[in-house]
Formats: sequence, structure tokens, C-alpha cells
Amino acid sequence: MTNRLRTEIPEEELGELIVEEKPVKKEIPDNFLIQFFSNGFFSAEKAVKALPFVLYLALLGMVYIGNQHLAEKNIRDIDKLGKEVKELSYGYKVTKADLAYKSTLTEVAKRVDTLGLKESVQPATKIIVKEASDGN
Repeated sequence: MTNRLRTEIPEEELGELIVEEKPVKKEIPDNFLIQFFSNGFFSAEKAVKALPFVLYLALLGMVYIGNQHLAEKNIRDIDKLGKEVKELSYGYKVTKADLAYKSTLTEVAKRVDTLGLKESVQPATKIIVKEASDGN
């Protein structure tokens, strides 16, 4: 026998080799989902009727997720503002203590000494003014 692929095959032999092919019917695998959708329990008609409810549930889910993100963002903002308030409170307390220290008598005396002012060594005296009489 010779190599048939390289030599020409006469048409008579070709007729014998050609086998009529029947169209192959594609069978759907038999699993749970196929049975569920095709056996009438859940038909396309019922799916179309249920579509508004499914869309409502999807919208409700998106609103729920959006609300959750908004709540988490608000919590982060509150924490951030709380930390900022704490920092400003510390700054206020430091500034207040510094002002209290700088307004003491000795600190004021040191600062005005550079201006040429001196602290009085004599105690304060009370000045009494006599009222003039109406006649003279």
C-alpha cells in the first residue's frame, strides 16, 4: 500500500470514504440549574414578572452600600476634627500659661526695664483733695 496522503485518490474511492454526517444534536448537560430553569419551576415568563422586584432589591442594596460609605466618611471626619480640637486645646493651654507667666510683676518689671522705666521703691501714698468752700 502506498502513502495515500501524497498520491491522488481516485474519485471512486473518495465516494466510499465519504460518510454521511448526521447533524449532531447538541445536548444540554443535565445539571441542577438547567433543570431549575427549563422544567417550568422558574420560567422566562416568571423571570420577567420578578424583574421589577429584583431591580428594587438591587437599588436598595446600592442605597445601603452608599449609606455605609457615607457613615464611615463621617466617622473619619469626626475623628479628624476631634484630634484637631485636642491639638488646639493644648495650644490654648500653653499660650494661657505663657501669658500668665509673662504678666507677673517680676516679668513685667524686666520687660519695661529695657524701655528705661524703673519700679517704684516707695510705697503708694493716698492723695486727699479738700473741697473748696463755696464762699471763697
